[in-house]
Amino acid sequence: MKPLLPHAQLDWDDQGLPRSRVFDDVYFSDKSGLDETRYVFLEQNNLRERFAALPVGGRLVIGETGFGTGLNFLCAWQLFEQHAVAGARLHFVSVEKYPLSLPDLQRALALWPELKPFAEQLLAQYRAIHQGLQRLILDNGRVVLTLLIGDALEQLPQLDAQVDAWFLDGFAPAKNPDMWTAELFAELARLAAPGSTLSTFTSTGWVRRLLNAAGFKMKRTPGIGHKWEILRGTFLGWPEQTQAPAVAKPWFARPAPLTGERRALVIGAGLAGCATAASLAARGWQVSLLERHDALAQEASGNPQGVLYLKLSAHGTALSQLIVSGFGYTRRLLEHLQRGVDWDDCGVLQLAFNAKEAERQAQLATAFAPDLVHLLDQPLAQARAGIALEHGGLFFPEGGWVHPPALCHWQASSANIQWLPHRDVLELRKVDDQWQAWGGDELLASAPVVILAGAAEIKRFPQSAELPLKRIRGQITRLAQTAQSQSLTTVVCADGYVAPARLGEHTLGASFDFKSDDLTPTLAEHLGNLALLEEISPDLATRLQARELDPQQLEGRAAFRCTSPDYLPIVGPLAEPAAFVDAYAVLSKDARQVPDVPCPWLEGFYLNSGHGSRGLITAPLSGELLAAWIENEPLPLPRSVAEACHPNRFALRQLIRGKV
Repeated sequence: MKPLLPHAQLDWDDQGLPRSRVFDDVYFSDKSGLDETRYVFLEQNNLRERFAALPVGGRLVIGETGFGTGLNFLCAWQLFEQHAVAGARLHFVSVEKYPLSLPDLQRALALWPELKPFAEQLLAQYRAIHQGLQRLILDNGRVVLTLLIGDALEQLPQLDAQVDAWFLDGFAPAKNPDMWTAELFAELARLAAPGSTLSTFTSTGWVRRLLNAAGFKMKRTPGIGHKWEILRGTFLGWPEQTQAPAVAKPWFARPAPLTGERRALVIGAGLAGCATAASLAARGWQVSLLERHDALAQEASGNPQGVLYLKLSAHGTALSQLIVSGFGYTRRLLEHLQRGVDWDDCGVLQLAFNAKEAERQAQLATAFAPDLVHLLDQPLAQARAGIALEHGGLFFPEGGWVHPPALCHWQASSANIQWLPHRDVLELRKVDDQWQAWGGDELLASAPVVILAGAAEIKRFPQSAELPLKRIRGQITRLAQTAQSQSLTTVVCADGYVAPARLGEHTLGASFDFKSDDLTPTLAEHLGNLALLEEISPDLATRLQARELDPQQLEGRAAFRCTSPDYLPIVGPLAEPAAFVDAYAVLSKDARQVPDVPCPWLEGFYLNSGHGSRGLITAPLSGELLAAWIENEPLPLPRSVAEACHPNRFALRQLIRGKV
């Protein structure tokens, strides 16, 4: 991954208007920015009438090249709010190579007082906007903004969406020729829904000809202000003389969209289940959230403090892309919770405790922008942490700790979610078009869609029993805050972690035990956690009086992490196992074959599991990914990452290796 300039480099003119230093061009007209946006993009795409025509549960997807100050987005949102029915939704997908910093965005949007109600919501969620796909949830889920941070020709090919209206914006072709290319226009065509519209402020002849060649029927139309003419058009279809874009392989294709009642069962009320329920509820679904315990977040999601820690790769792996996108999504959700009690963005310091770790950290620091992660030498690390440290390390300034149950409770609080405790689902039966959840002889609930979000417990059902999930026991130790330990100001990690105190208590951990099935906290693991504390900082161990503590009196908590062999979660629809083997048996002889056989889906059956020790970062965004699969919406992750997390990947590998 190539780190970008973290933010747009702006100059402000005498009128207080922003100008790009890189492109030497203005972001909007100095005379009539609002009027120009409304005329060029909203009116030419006929959005007023299209918003008004949306039914309850309907949506419109707008795509944009060049998010800039967000002016086009806010104007579209304002128009949507004025004309769409309450149950309709707006998806806005925009690519931006150089996102504005938060202070610059605040300054730019202050120029438009009439957009203030919308700008304030955007600014409140404009956090952790890093490279790749970043999803922002606005207006309680009625408006979804997906930002693609990076070069348009690197980001758009990763997008899986069907766009109803395109805003072809960005700096002028003469200033930014790299964006106005046949390759880019082919991507717009690939992503265009049937009958998609497109408008742009330019009327340059070669732009019109290239768009026509990509399948858009463009025509010049009178402009506004100092623009004599602009372009508007409609997508007619992929040109016959051009090779059609590749389609998803059938085992990763989208299942047919469900019709009929929008009701779902979610089994398991930890981070994954509550996130899934929240994402569906925001889309108007009625969700029954079933949990065998008497409260939410009783298993691995029930620890007093979890760490927003990003274990990244410098090589842009699927897991690394998921982590950057998932971190941003979770970090924005936390803005709804109470800082200091439910979460704290105190930062996370990963110590460079040996030469190999120091080398890994140096690579990461060059691969990502410094506002996501940067190196601190030993004196700076020590000053940042507030305790004596023997090493410097990698610092994540937007990281911190979270009380996971608080996030679960907030996500499960929608009026569209019915929370059902003491429901231990032992069997799933498909009767007609309904999935029935049975607890022995008792029918607990039923709905057309079921999502299994109960970590390794999903293996109790025959449909998902073959998925290669394993449980790893982890134990944390709780240590009372002392007057001296209050100086700890950031989460510090080595092989374990210790967090600043929450409600007078530090969390220390966590052990890894691949063999034990017993969740009773053990003395040996408490001692192991204290040894981790000594490795992190002997000074902090002294401040916590850890050496004087009676190990027999230590308190803690054990739970099972649930992980997959490739350390990626398992998120999406699932095929019927035996029918999958029959449908794609040819792959065992030739893995390059792509049989033209529809995937034998378990209709209405979905999974959200396998988050390991990264659930705080991966589970919430996985709820959005599942909702996108179910609702046939733009995916919140690159297509390649969604495929890497797909439940069918394991059956596919088994076939190819001839192990079926």
